[in-house]
Amino acid sequence: MAEAAQIQAGSRVTMHFSIALEDGMVAEDSAGGEPLTFVMGDGTVVEGLELALYGLRAGDTQSLRLEPEQTFGYRDPDNVHTLPRSDFPVEMNLEPGTIIGFTTPGGDEVPGAVQAVQGDEVKVDFNHPLAGHTLTFEVRILAVEPPGADDD
Repeated sequence: MAEAAQIQAGSRVTMHFSIALEDGMVAEDSAGGEPLTFVMGDGTVVEGLELALYGLRAGDTQSLRLEPEQTFGYRDPDNVHTLPRSDFPVEMNLEPGTIIGFTTPGGDEVPGAVQAVQGDEVKVDFNHPLAGHTLTFEVRILAVEPPGADDD
């Protein structure tokens, strides 16, 4: 029987994962839903987590703590912008914590979190919600396909 493939550059990986904050609160968890499938090196997972996956095989589990510089970086005050209330639909609920999708001039979709509404101004935070946090990732590798396995 052939040995199970190890994760390497270009491997197609299917896994379940969870991400927990410093206080143990789970920010994201794929268990009970669809597993994540991606190709190593395609940018789907943050580099710090990807590096920790190399060498794992189907059936393996891994738990690791990653610092902000290994994941989503630190919060940048320059990513908090004050926008006029008139830029938003009148009926839109702009409570603090509301996540809104914005389209950049380049056509990319980026999320922003409403921080505050003061008069006719809305303060929106465009930092990644997990920026600045030390995160604990737990992964369970479900399948590993070697690079080029699905090429015809």
